Amino acid sequence: MATVLAPVPPVAEWLGDLDALNRRAPNFFAGRPVILDLAGLRLTREDLDGLLAELAVRRIAILGIEGAPPVILTPELPPALSGGRPAGEVATPGEDAPAEPAAKEIARSLILDAPVRSGQTVLHLEGDVTVLGAVASGAEVIAGGSIHVYGALRGRAVAGAAGNPGARIWCRRFEPELVAIDGLYRAADDLDPTFQGQAVEVRLVEDAIKLSLFERG
Repeated sequence: MATVLAPVPPVAEWLGDLDALNRRAPNFFAGRPVILDLAGLRLTREDLDGLLAELAVRRIAILGIEGAPPVILTPELPPALSGGRPAGEVATPGEDAPAEPAAKEIARSLILDAPVRSGQTVLHLEGDVTVLGAVASGAEVIAGGSIHVYGALRGRAVAGAAGNPGARIWCRRFEPELVAIDGLYRAADDLDPTFQGQAVEVRLVEDAIKLSLFERG
């Protein structure tokens, strides 16, 4: 399994969110295979070189690239991965360049229809993450905002990863390996066992992680 990084414009702000995550978890990317998904960006080769250099400074090793126009990829770059999303076409000389599509509003929330399986990492620093299924043991969900799990939370949930102490974690069945908000962590052994298997809200109160029950509805 690989971690997918999908930069969103403006890239400078996205890199700032990445820096905030690295300050809270300095070894998060150590030894992780990372895929760079560029489908949301329109980059020149110079832009791509600059982005890869910024990631290299942060010690993030890119295993492969998805969603980039083939014309900007060369053999010395990380390989393009098959099965990625279409990246558009390049205009040939003498033809009018295709009209630029209207800029789409950037989605600040990520909704996952499928469970997060063991070994998977979901990293979304631009907003909330909602998982309609379960988060398995050995899986990670990391959000810049809050995390909503409509099934069992058995893996690790890290909310407010980009510096948001107001973020929260909600789940229908509380069985985590670790929960964290804005850099404050509690592992399973440090959590009150009376909340095990319950519908739980996790939030920060005076720089301490607080658990509370909520109605399943």
